[in-house]
Amino acid sequence: MEFTKGHGTGNDFVILPDPDGTLDLTPGLVAALCDRRRGLGGDGVLRVVRAAKHPEGVALAGEAEWFMDYWNSDGSFAEMCGNGARVFVRYLLDRSLAAASSSSSSSSSSSSGGTLPIATRAGLVRARVEGADVAVEMRRPRLYDTATATLGGLTLPGAAVDVGNPHLVCALPAALELTGLDLTRAPEVDAGTFPAGVNVEFTTPGEPVTGTDAHVLMRVYERGSAETLSCGTGACAVGAVALRDAGLDTGTVAVDVPGGRLTVTVTPDSCWLSGPAVLVATGTLTPSALTP
Repeated sequence: MEFTKGHGTGNDFVILPDPDGTLDLTPGLVAALCDRRRGLGGDGVLRVVRAAKHPEGVALAGEAEWFMDYWNSDGSFAEMCGNGARVFVRYLLDRSLAAASSSSSSSSSSSSGGTLPIATRAGLVRARVEGADVAVEMRRPRLYDTATATLGGLTLPGAAVDVGNPHLVCALPAALELTGLDLTRAPEVDAGTFPAGVNVEFTTPGEPVTGTDAHVLMRVYERGSAETLSCGTGACAVGAVALRDAGLDTGTVAVDVPGGRLTVTVTPDSCWLSGPAVLVATGTLTPSALTP
């Protein structure tokens, strides 16, 4: 089995090319691939499959050639992954697979600034390359409720945000340090508000950054993957909350995660997530060797 390893601000993925959808990918195999001691290690798996060849992508096959089949590291599905989408696009362009896309977003969607559509479980996502960075346009974050997260003996109020997948953004009191949080276990949340689980982001304000409307520091516990160094959709959720708290409906927010910096730009109709996307290794693996 061929694979490529990539990451976006430390949010790392095992990329599996499977253009015709013939790979028998199972939750057990995904979890074994993502095992950091017995497998390749990763926060998730990105299967690269033609939209027309995947049952969840076929409805978008007329708009995008490629479907991002994203799995969490525990073998569960996720609707969307912002950093995963950026790494997915980097892979398509690096392997010249993007040249087969539709005329409005094929060979022009490289460093020339054109856009490339990809299909995801959360719908169609557009991407563009910005030098070393890849930006993806996703749905505009929707703040729809309030809820709490409990971590140890600490209960924090937060904003529930839909970015194609669910998020709960919780600001820390000024007296608490973001680095001091123990995220070795999942925060407790209201299952009634989040029946399918939720990604929980913890934030503190950062120093002003030139060219942005706000600067936020963030850590995240992702459902299905535990704490990760970065979460793209989580950064979009955090950016939307930061703009709301600043009395703004649109704007640009610098979001610092343990793996680096992401830039979130909320427009009247969508949200752009920009940051580095890097491919670090390519090789072959023996699936049978992943089973203890």
